[in-house]
Amino acid sequence: MALGKDRFQDEARFLRLWLERPLAIGAVMPSSKALARTMASYVDPRIPGPVVELGPGTGPVTDALIRRGVAQDRLILVEFNPEFCQLLKRRFPKATIIQGDAYDLAETLSGILQEPAAATVSSLPLFTKPMDHRLELLEAAQAVMHPEAPFIQFTYAVVPPIPARSGSHRARGSNRVWRNLPPARVWVYNKVKNA
Repeated sequence: MALGKDRFQDEARFLRLWLERPLAIGAVMPSSKALARTMASYVDPRIPGPVVELGPGTGPVTDALIRRGVAQDRLILVEFNPEFCQLLKRRFPKATIIQGDAYDLAETLSGILQEPAAATVSSLPLFTKPMDHRLELLEAAQAVMHPEAPFIQFTYAVVPPIPARSGSHRARGSNRVWRNLPPARVWVYNKVKNA
């Protein structure tokens, strides 16, 4: 994956795109290896089905998922930015790369998923969206996954991007990942049975 020169180029690319469209990119730099590993740790590679990644950017979390044991051809990467899509196609040629809108997940994944997903991993800047859009995204992701599959989201904020709602979904947060700039926390959402 990206080392040395590639990492510097990824950081420069992120900064430039963030300056152009801060609400769409949501991060000044790619996720650190520590944050990417933390996100990937919540995915069980033994559970069958594809793993959907929303907003993979330059691919640090994608790389961590592969290192975790998820086969590259199981990955479905949904990225809005065409420049990032081209980069992802070069770095992860066996993954399915979709240039599309993660906030319209049902339409974006239409005809792509042949079986329920094992997990959804999101690096989207959720706090730039109203709460009803965040809830719709979570519900759309849960609709395409196994009933107990996790929706994994990171945030720089001290509060969860989607609060736990009794009866609908439960949320648990990781310890703060200090080896990320800025420090971040990972939130894992699971659908409550019979919800």
